Amino acid sequence: MSDFPVVSMGENVTRQVLSEAPELMVVAFRFEAEGAVGALHNHPHVQSTYVESGRYRFTLGDKEQEFGPGDSFVIPSGQTHGCVCLEPGTLVDCFTPRREDFL
Repeated sequence: MSDFPVVSMGENVTRQVLSEAPELMVVAFRFEAEGAVGALHNHPHVQSTYVESGRYRFTLGDKEQEFGPGDSFVIPSGQTHGCVCLEPGTLVDCFTPRREDFL
């Protein structure tokens, strides 16, 4: 269990830092309803995403791709990305270096 708070990221989406160090951060994003949105954004951190549960349509740069349980992928530094939840579930994201804005 994480000692970090659950933070709302918008309607039906929350995040919770699971663990962190200066070089790496692990964060759970929970999507509670079909149609919940992880807004398009970019950041300087390299991100890996693991789909723990649910199904999502991701925009990665100028491409769209669907991912489901057990899938994982890496988002390069600076790439615009976001998702729409197709089936409720949880994404586990790792960031390097850590996201100071999440602390």
